[in-house]
Amino acid sequence: MFGVNAQTKESKYGVDSAKTILSASLYGEMVKQKNYKEALPSWRYIFNNAPKFQRSTYSKGVDIMRGMYYATKDKKYIDTLMMVYDQRIKYFGVHKTYNEAWILGRKGGDLFAFNKNNMASIKEAYNIMKKSIAMGGLDTEAAVVNKTMEAGKLLVMAGELAPDLVIDDYLAFMDLLKAQIEKYPKKAENIKGAIVNVENDFFAAGVADCETLSSIFTPKFEANPKDMVLIDKIMKMLNRQECEDGALYAKVAEQKYRLEPSADAAHDLAKMFIKKKQFSKSKEYIQKSIELEGDAEVKADLHFKLGSILLMENNLVDSKKNALDAIKNKPNLGNAYLLIGKCYAAASKDFPGKLHEKQALYWVAVDKFMKAKSVDPECAVEANKLIQTYSKYFPAKEEAFMQGLKEGETYKIGSWINETTKIRLNE
Repeated sequence: MFGVNAQTKESKYGVDSAKTILSASLYGEMVKQKNYKEALPSWRYIFNNAPKFQRSTYSKGVDIMRGMYYATKDKKYIDTLMMVYDQRIKYFGVHKTYNEAWILGRKGGDLFAFNKNNMASIKEAYNIMKKSIAMGGLDTEAAVVNKTMEAGKLLVMAGELAPDLVIDDYLAFMDLLKAQIEKYPKKAENIKGAIVNVENDFFAAGVADCETLSSIFTPKFEANPKDMVLIDKIMKMLNRQECEDGALYAKVAEQKYRLEPSADAAHDLAKMFIKKKQFSKSKEYIQKSIELEGDAEVKADLHFKLGSILLMENNLVDSKKNALDAIKNKPNLGNAYLLIGKCYAAASKDFPGKLHEKQALYWVAVDKFMKAKSVDPECAVEANKLIQTYSKYFPAKEEAFMQGLKEGETYKIGSWINETTKIRLNE
């Protein structure tokens, strides 16, 4: 007799098809009215006696258990809620979207949300959500990633999770969320919100400052100085937190370049020397990075950095050359046009010729500032400030008249500037 009952229970309509259909109709109406107490008996019948009837048994079961918990604050409804998720995995865990990974994310999220004062439940929820993320990958809901980071923060602050594990989570979650924006551009705003929350929770966990990172990673690095996976993780974290001037950064960056002299490794060393204001060394490693780099946008950034150092050293010709190389690799790099404009403005003082010939360099400088904001709106604020500053140094009308200059006429500047511009005058 037991065997027959078990067999019929596993059929779609369960042990009594008429009662199953009637019960579904009854509790469905009650859920629509948010009358969860009245819905509970009919829903419970289907949950226990026709578990394969329909997927909505479980989605509406979640609504009922949440509603009953909000109304009573009785933890037994949270326990039943967890059972709802588990049974859904058993009977409806295979689905293109709402699969086991998705269900685990919802289960862990609810367990965490309803038990934020219970460390054991937080740890359980954290592990459930980590499993969900591992299974779901890029299809993981951003909210699950967000809650997992929040749970990790609470655990590490309570001494229940090792700091390096929450760092691993942070690095993995940031990469995951950024990749999700590429895959699901329509969800970009929601995902960006999760990124902000993940960053806030990570920083609040108290493991993100350079001193703490050094104390965590120094012994690990010293124990495994040839572990490139560890080295890459350390460099990624130190770079994100701008810890380039620390002793650990120097050791790890140098070891990375020694083991694998890549563009990335050379760039890490360059950043360290820039932070230490050792510009001769930084130029050397930026140049090596440029030679090894294959990505055009990264190469553009490297040329811009090298050009910026050269501008500080008043090597204006080579600074401009690197800015042009940056533009060649990334035509909409507004900062590179700003750099050329700054080179022209800086050259005015020592440029050969009469006063108006020196002042002419401000015309081409402003031209570049205008170009910068036209190709890259993010440069507009700085570009407008520079335009306002250097437009004041245009020749005065009286002086221009004496030199035969007329507003709006074409003007050619030679030498390394090699630009054609329009005459503009001040009163």
